[in-house]
Amino acid sequence: MGDTTQRILLIDDDQELCDLLRDYLSTEGYSVEAVHDGESGARQALEHGYDLVVLDVMLPGLNGFEVLRRIRSGSAVPVLMLTARGEEIDRIIGLELGADDYLPKPFNTRELVARLRAVQRRTAAAKPAEEEILSEILRVGDVTLNRGGRTVRSGDSVVELTSAEFSLLEVLLRQAGRVVSREDLLLQAHGRQLSYNDRSIDVHMSNLRRKLGPTGEGKERIKSVRGIGYIYPMTDADPGQSP
Repeated sequence: MGDTTQRILLIDDDQELCDLLRDYLSTEGYSVEAVHDGESGARQALEHGYDLVVLDVMLPGLNGFEVLRRIRSGSAVPVLMLTARGEEIDRIIGLELGADDYLPKPFNTRELVARLRAVQRRTAAAKPAEEEILSEILRVGDVTLNRGGRTVRSGDSVVELTSAEFSLLEVLLRQAGRVVSREDLLLQAHGRQLSYNDRSIDVHMSNLRRKLGPTGEGKERIKSVRGIGYIYPMTDADPGQSP
């Protein structure tokens, strides 16, 4: 079990909460380390090979958003942010900076575990078995997604994506030319149902558009279909998807 135990870094200044989560998550098969300030959290996340990071927005000194910026400057480790209940702007900012998911405080520990496992499933889906890796390449126009190598290129440029963004782009490329509903996108990419007022998909799509940039003709790569979802268009000259 030692080799398969998922290591979680918890960055939160509430030591009582950290102790509670360490005890609870250990019964779920996780190994938890906790730090209580942003500086130490960012440094530890970048220097050690954690499988997941749980990051509180409200930290003394260096706040959670700045910690997330530092982590994303050198690591793609999945990050779940803890936000104040009702503070939608915190969730939006976190997602724009590269968080993979969020959970408002106070929260049910079962929901935390469910969300952590959903993040794990997305990460695992991006790392297929060795025999699948050689053929797991999607190409639509000048965008190439290598599922095995977990890389994305737009033209000659490497595009750095978070785990959540990578999963969403994969769903869109696999169904290029077809409209995918927001509900289906969230279910296929994130493994959970769309909830009322959940704007995470829209924030991730905005990030994807910005990172991928326009096509060579200056057109938008990902188009929104009002009231339904999103589509990654294919052009007449598009050779289609591979493998």
